Amino acid sequence: MEFLNSTTDDLKTIFDLYDAAITHQKMVSAMHWLPFDKQMVKLEILENRQWKIMLEGQVACVFVTAYTDAAIWGEKDKDPSVYIHRIVTHPDFRGRNFVGAIVEWSKGHGKALGKQFVRLDTWAENLKLKELYLRNGFQF
Repeated sequence: MEFLNSTTDDLKTIFDLYDAAITHQKMVSAMHWLPFDKQMVKLEILENRQWKIMLEGQVACVFVTAYTDAAIWGEKDKDPSVYIHRIVTHPDFRGRNFVGAIVEWSKGHGKALGKQFVRLDTWAENLKLKELYLRNGFQF
C-alpha cells in the first residue's frame, strides 16, 4: 500500500470513483454527494492535497486533505488540524479498512506539518459510516 499525491493524469480515475461513490450513496441513502467541480479537483491536485492509495498497481482509494474548514468546524477550525475529505474506495477494494490506513497516515502527515488533530465529517444520518469512523478512533 502506497500513499501518493494524485496527478492530473489521475483525473479520469478520480471522477470515475466519485461517480461510483455517488451511485452507491444513492442506493443506500437519501443523502448523496453532488457532482464535483473539475477545476476544484485540479486545484487540489496542484496544491498537493488530493491523494491516492496504490495497491496491486491500481488506484484503490482517493481522498483529500485540507488544513482549514471553518464552514464545518467553526471555532474549532483554529485548532491545528488535518481534515480528511471525500474518501472513496474503488469497489474492487472495499472492506480493506482504508479509513484506518488513512487515519494512521494522516497522523504522521499532520505531525510533519505541525498539526495536532485529524478530523473528518459525515452526514448525521450516515450511521454505518459513523460507526466505521468510531471504530477507527474518532470521537463523535
